[in-house]
Amino acid sequence: MHISLIGMARSGKSYWSIKLAKHGFRRFCCDDLIAAKLGSNLTRPDGTTIEMGEWMGFPYEHHYKKRESIYLTYEIEVLIEILGYLESPKNNPEENIVVDTTGSVIYTGEEILRKLCRYTTVVYLPTPPEVQEQLLKAYISKPHPMLWKDSFSKEPSETNEDALARCYPRLLFARERLYDRYADVKIGYYRRNEKGFRVSDFLNVF
Repeated sequence: MHISLIGMARSGKSYWSIKLAKHGFRRFCCDDLIAAKLGSNLTRPDGTTIEMGEWMGFPYEHHYKKRESIYLTYEIEVLIEILGYLESPKNNPEENIVVDTTGSVIYTGEEILRKLCRYTTVVYLPTPPEVQEQLLKAYISKPHPMLWKDSFSKEPSETNEDALARCYPRLLFARERLYDRYADVKIGYYRRNEKGFRVSDFLNVF
């Protein structure tokens, strides 16, 4: 079984991919692979490590657009490598694999997404409106890599935080339509967070 998990950051993709890995799935974590490609970009002069979210920054910062582009370039490279593994006749077709994608997988291009749909079952983990405010607060307090594309703008009278709060729902709305387009299966937020919902229940959904 080959599975790709898609959805916003903090939707549970890593949680479930790690659970699946403990049940014998080979796990490809796109964020970890992107971080490896970024290499020295994530190291301060004193040798300490910078989190990718800190490195990328917020969309109102002057360096953001350039780093957003660098991140997406590496994300595309990572997915091409994963798809190469999935396509290779040398690998066991019976191997269970889970691809833990980033929230920005939908920006990697039609060809990559078409192949991801061909070689994996694409599972979308949606986040309902009532939890989206929590996601925004988590992003502001501890930023993770977030590709805003054209969804962010700032009015002259706005604070940075007000602009993020206004634009975040716009970003989610744009992404949700794309996640829906490519998903084979959708597992609802409350369903997958039910007490006692296990890996076997997750897999039985599809």
